[in-house]
This record gives sequence, structure tokens and C-alpha cells, in this order.
Amino acid sequence: MKSDYQQLLKPDIVKSISGLSLIAKVIVDGYMSGLNHSRRVGPGMEFSQFRSYEPGDDLRLLDWKMLARSGRYYIKQSEIETNIAVKFILDSSKSMLHKEDELSKMDHVRVLVASLAYLCQNQGDALGLFALNEHHLHSLYPKVQKQHFNRLLLELLNIENEGSWPKNPKDSRKLHDRTHKELIFFITDMYEEQNELTAFIKQLKTLRNEVVVLHVMGKNELEFNYNGNLTFEDLETGAKVKLNATDAKKKYLTSLNMMMKNTKDMLLANGISYHLMRLDENIGETIELFLKKRNKLV
Repeated sequence: MKSDYQQLLKPDIVKSISGLSLIAKVIVDGYMSGLNHSRRVGPGMEFSQFRSYEPGDDLRLLDWKMLARSGRYYIKQSEIETNIAVKFILDSSKSMLHKEDELSKMDHVRVLVASLAYLCQNQGDALGLFALNEHHLHSLYPKVQKQHFNRLLLELLNIENEGSWPKNPKDSRKLHDRTHKELIFFITDMYEEQNELTAFIKQLKTLRNEVVVLHVMGKNELEFNYNGNLTFEDLETGAKVKLNATDAKKKYLTSLNMMMKNTKDMLLANGISYHLMRLDENIGETIELFLKKRNKLV
């Protein structure tokens, strides 16, 4: 995937509808190179093409008129719709404002969601966006209309990161549909006081959907590249701690890696996919992941 979009990752561009739309187009068009997966060939209603009969094909799909005219067996294929509902559920707690270089985690999430939403729009999928913290729930329910993409971009920009993830999100039942096929991307940095995030995520999984957790982390968080005596502040609670970076690094990395492993194992045991999204890496891997999960539902 081309990395041309990196030069567009500037605060003034990311924080405008036109800027987000431009970045999304550059990323997706560069990655997809014209591919379109909104339809696939199968036994649908609208005729598309013929192909030669192969052993194992359903005999009910044979075209008898073509057999009479040509003396050869042909299968009549058609294009069937493969639209699904794609929902993005975002952790909009204050820890998502952690910055590395010029942009926060939330800025990177806006770019990612805008890009995947642009791809969904081209695929003809219904798009939904939800963002949740202990103070607010942003809701944009899935629709297929073209103008819905711009509404989603506006909603992305209006999200305010405040407080922490709610201990008991009463409105969570509104966030997903247990009766239809859905692809749910839950995007978070996984900072939780107890198990409020993991408990919520487990409730999202049904037999009819695919759930993917994107764990957003910066390079400094993952590698703890700090030196000297420092003061760290919890963005959600305001609590501060002073420590020596050299002394704390080994213990920090051990705890972090254990947490990530336990989280991944727990999610996989519940049929939920886990993907680490580093702020310093190209998002091509996440687009590939999206396409694979979408193809499982269609």
C-alpha cells in the first residue's frame, strides 16, 4: 500500500470533513487499486453470465435453452447483493487523547474509521457509528444512503473525549442488532479500571456477527522509550505518579505484555478477533483485516 497519505496526517486536515474525506479517498483508492467487492457471483435473481457446467454444480442451475441450442451444459450465474451492516463503536474516554507526534489516538481513529467507511460506502454497506464514554453516547444508526458518509464524518469530528468508559453502559443494547448480519469494529486503547471494557465487548458477540477489537497503542506506550525522572498523568482521573523511567521500564513492559496476551486470549476464546493498531504503522493491515471479516459474512 502506498504511504502517500502520511503527509496528509496534519491536525488541520484531520479535523475537517473535507480533509478526512480526502485522506480516506487517498488511502482506500491507493490500496484497493480499483477493486470492487460490493457484489459476488452466485445463484441470485439478476442474470449476469453463463459458465460451463462443472461436476458438483447444482443441476437446478442448468440452462436448458442453452443446452438445446448448443448441445453443451451451461450454468446461469447471477449477481447477488452482499450488503451488510458495518458498525464502528469507539471508546471516547479521555485516555484516547494521548498524543504521539502531532496527533492523538482519537485523530488516528478518525482517519481509520473515515477510510473504512469510505470503503463501505463503495461496497454498498450500511454504515453505523457509536462513541461512548461516561458522559455521552454518540449514535448514528446504519444507513446505505450516499450522504450518510458525510454525516458519519461530521459525527466523527463532533466526538468529545471525556472521563472514562462507563461502568455500566445502560444504552449498550441500542448499539447492536442480534437479528441481522453485522460487522462490528470496537476501537479502544483497552484502559479499564476493572473489566468494564472486556465485559462490554463480550456482550457484542452473537452467532450472526463478526466482532473485531482494534487495540490502539502508540510507540511510546508499547516500547516505553523514556529517560530520566518523569511524572506521568492519568488522562482520565488526573492522578499523577513520579518515577525513574529506567527503573520502571522492565516492570511496565512485563505488565503490559501480560495484559495484552490475557486480553487477546480472552477475546479469541469468545470468538472475537483482536488486532493491535500501532499509531506509527501503516493502516493497510487493518484494511486487509476488514475485507477478510466482511467476506466471512457475505
